This record gives sequence, structure tokens and C-alpha cells, in this order.
Amino acid sequence: MPHHPPAQPNTETAYVPHQAYAALALVAFGVFVAADDLTVISTMLPQMIFDFEIPLPAGLDDASWIVSSYLITHIVAMPLLGRVSDLYGRRILFIGCMVIFAIGSLLVAQASTLNILIAARVVQAIGGGGVVPVAMAVVGDLFPPARRAWALGLLGAVDTLGWIIGPLYGAFWVRYFTWPWQFYINIPISLLAVIGAWLLLPDDGHSQHGHRHRLDWSGALTLSLALVLINVGLASGGGHMATGPSFDFAAANPAPTWPKMMAYLSGGGLALLIFVWLEHRTAQPLIDLRMFRATNFSVACLLNFVVGLALITAMVNVPLFVNAVLASGSTLDDYLKAAAVESGQILTALTVAMAATSVLGGWLCSRLGYRTPLAAGLLLISAGFGLMNGWSPAVTYGAMAWQLALAGAGFGLVTAPVGTVVINAVAAEVRGIASGLMLILRLMGMSVGLSSLTAWGLYRFEILSLPYSIAEIGQHLQAITAQILTETFLAVAILTLGVTVTTLLIQTKK
Repeated sequence: MPHHPPAQPNTETAYVPHQAYAALALVAFGVFVAADDLTVISTMLPQMIFDFEIPLPAGLDDASWIVSSYLITHIVAMPLLGRVSDLYGRRILFIGCMVIFAIGSLLVAQASTLNILIAARVVQAIGGGGVVPVAMAVVGDLFPPARRAWALGLLGAVDTLGWIIGPLYGAFWVRYFTWPWQFYINIPISLLAVIGAWLLLPDDGHSQHGHRHRLDWSGALTLSLALVLINVGLASGGGHMATGPSFDFAAANPAPTWPKMMAYLSGGGLALLIFVWLEHRTAQPLIDLRMFRATNFSVACLLNFVVGLALITAMVNVPLFVNAVLASGSTLDDYLKAAAVESGQILTALTVAMAATSVLGGWLCSRLGYRTPLAAGLLLISAGFGLMNGWSPAVTYGAMAWQLALAGAGFGLVTAPVGTVVINAVAAEVRGIASGLMLILRLMGMSVGLSSLTAWGLYRFEILSLPYSIAEIGQHLQAITAQILTETFLAVAILTLGVTVTTLLIQTKK
């Protein structure tokens, strides 16, 4: 193990000093702010489209980049900034990320054109994308193995809470003020986090060997290029991917733009191969690919990818089900309001259950090892989605809520153990990049899930609508849509059940 100076807590004992808990509270605050801004935009987007005079539907692709630019940059920033924190220290990186986040928030609030707004969201996402892997690495640095699962479970609960509150928080600012004020308020919040980091995080700049190591810029550039191309390709493959599948089956050209998608994916795949080639020939690589030789690390990354795919299926398809199958209203305005409220309330069952069981998953992991909470969580996810496969236009909101809560409990149980497996499977000097990789794979799972949902929906609609004429299709649209959506739930149930067996490959903690 690397030598830690006396000023830092001893990570090999069961004793956890008060400074570690204070640092955990601080980085959890940063994680919450970053998670909130990932979803807060959802309830602000209609007002932004109006304010920037974006024509619809022609301008929907442009408007979607308000969301996707943040997500893609978030993904790209994680491995780079996670590795920088390994080299130069957690405190300086956390402070830098919060400063960048504040600058990006100011630029978003003052944006006068759509292009400036999108660029500002990129700046904001650079800061937000670096906070989470740094926070997870801080837990690995300051907490002994026996307490890491609990601390990571708490981070998972806070991250989920940010997701839950984001849309509600955005609706508050739009309803009572204007959307720029949400981003203005980020500035003093970020400055408070900077002050807290200076006072509470250990000065570990020299303990991470930053004075002797250099950043692998060639690896950083090729990996960033690969991630950007792959994510843009996935986004282009399913239409308006940034805001989720539209299922606009009446569109004149509903088929995904496969040539454009494959061009991006091919370029991303080539950049990824170049990255792997460079990393094997670099003395100080951005990512030590030998980490993947550890079975625990590889299995945890696979599980996180599948969890991301399953999670986005629920987050996208449940509101679609409510909007297309269940919602009703005497006027269009009443219909839209009812659909928004009802889908938000139903999703709360999923997200609240996730937050509640994230801490429980950490507690179980610390007492029973990795396998039990991981397997239990995956089985609950599979069971929840399997039950959701039975949804029909006659399903009640009560039934939907408890089945979503069942799946949400599974997501929560998996959060802390999978993070703990990754942190404990690698050496201290690469915890930052390892944490970033795990999070990237969850977000990549979400991107793949989004593109798959749209492609599958369009393909199945074409098949299911064949028996009906154009005049008849409207009468059957509700049932067809319900069948398409519930088929995706069944696919997730089968996938998560299948990957449950991989938990047997994980070596239990000693």
C-alpha cells in the first residue's frame, strides 16, 4: 500500500476520525449539486425552448443538445478528472471542479443564444462530471474497508436524491421565478463547497505523486474522442435521443438514421482501439488496463452497465406509458398537466425506494459481503420489471407504484456494493480513475438503453401495425404502444436475471 503521511487518516484501521465524516458530508453535498443539475433541466426545457425561440418540431434536435451536451461531457470528464485527482490530489480537484461548475452556471444563466447556452452547459458539465469520481475516491482514501460500503451507500442515496429533487426544483424556479435564477443560485452554493473543501479535505496534493507523474494527454484525447463519437452516434441513432424516444410513429421518416449512426460509432470504435494501443505502450497510462484483469473489477463494471440500461428503461418508458396509455383530460392542457403530474408521482416510487435502500445495501455489504446484496438487488430488479411486463390500459396506479418500488429497492441495494467492489479491487493510487470508469459504464448503459428503446419501438410498431389500415390504426394505438413498452420491461427482466449469475464470480471480501 502507498505510504500516507501522518496528517491523513489511517485507512487500514476500523477507526474513522471525525474529519472523515466531515469530508464525506462535503463531497456528498457536491454530488447532490451535480446530480440535481443533471435532471433539473427537464422541467425547464419547455420554457427554454420558448425563450430562445426554437421552432418546433424542426428545432427539437437542436434543443435536445441542451440536455445531451451535459450528459456527454459528464461522461467524458469522469475518467480524465478522476485520473487527475489520482495524480494531483482530491482537494485541489474538488475545488477546481466546483469553480468550473460555478463559472458554467453563470454562463448558462447569461446565455443569449442557443449555441452559447449549449457551450455553457458543456463547461458546467466538466465541473459536475469530476465531482462524483473524486467523491468516491475520497471515500476510498479516508474510510477503512469495513466502513467504505456504508459511506458509498450514503453517496448513492444522495446522488439518487439529487435526481429526484432535480425536476421538482426546476419546476419551482420556472413556476415562481425564471429559469436563469436556478443557475445563479449555483454560484454561492459552489463557493460554499470550495470553502468547505479547503477546510475539510486533507491536503493530499503531494501524496498522490503528482510531482513525479505526468498526465497521459494522448490517452486522454483519444479516450475523450472515442466517448464523444460513441455517445453522439448513439444519440443520432434514435432520433431525439437526448430527451428520450419520441415514439412519434406518425413521423414521415421514422426510421433511425443508421448511416449517420454507424459513421459515428465506427469513428468512436477506431479511437477506442487507438486508445487501447497507446495505453499498452505508455509508461504512465491514463487508465491502467490491467485493472480489468481483476475479476471483481470487471464484473462490477458489467453490472453497472446493465444497471444503467435498466434504470433508463424505467425513467423513459414509465412516463411514456402514463402519457400514451393512461393519462386523460377534457382538454389538451388538462391532459398534459395530468400526464406530467401522474408520471412524476409514479416515478417517485422508484426513486424513493432507490434512495432508501442505497444505505441498506451498504450496511448489508459490510456484514454479508458483496454477493448477497448484489444478487438480491438484481433479483428484485428482475422481479419488478417482470411484473411491469403485465401492465395494460387497465393497470392501476397503485399496482404500478409498488412494482416500481420493488425494482427501485433492487437498484438501491446494488449501488453501494458495486461501488465498494470497484474501490477495494484497485490500488489507492488509481481509485479516482477506477471510480470514473464505473460511472462511465453506467452512463454508457443509459445511452445504449436510450438508443435501443427507440430502435426497438420503431421496429415493433412497424410489425404490430401491419394488420391495420391507416384509418384503423388510431383505434389500436394505445394497445400497441402498451405492448411495445411492456416488451422492453420483459427484456430488462431477462437481462438482469441473466447477469445475476455473474455475482458468483466475485470474490467475497476478506
